[in-house]
Amino acid sequence: MTTKGWRLLPLLASAALLLSACSSSPGPSTSPQSGPSDASLSGAIVDQRWNLLLVGTDERLSMPETPFFQISKEGKVSGHDGCNRFTGEVKLGENQRIEFSPLATTRMACPQMADAKRVTDMMETAYRYLIDHDRLVFFGPDSRVLGGWREGN
Repeated sequence: MTTKGWRLLPLLASAALLLSACSSSPGPSTSPQSGPSDASLSGAIVDQRWNLLLVGTDERLSMPETPFFQISKEGKVSGHDGCNRFTGEVKLGENQRIEFSPLATTRMACPQMADAKRVTDMMETAYRYLIDHDRLVFFGPDSRVLGGWREGN
């Protein structure tokens, strides 16, 4: 082997090591996982109606109908954004991880369309949640408070 070949050997070995690491099976994930089709969700957030309390940390929205949502044991979410009804799917994971699918909504026109969109955007952006007594808070991936909800009837 030539001197040039010997100099390339460590580089080739490093490249082979990197490629083999990329092809290995992935490690544990902290993102929500969907389970078997017969699995059901449980916890304080499930089978409870949640009424919108705040958007962000302190903004209250004034809408004809209070936005709300409810998560079923089957992983379905449904509710009202203050203007339109919505439905979708939700996954719950370890450490209060939450992930909503893109929500399907009805298309009713109303004066508060921008506020209604803020409600559904908050849900679709939610990354983690925290329940404190009768309050539910959504946090984004950057740990910023997205909004708060209160237990409803």
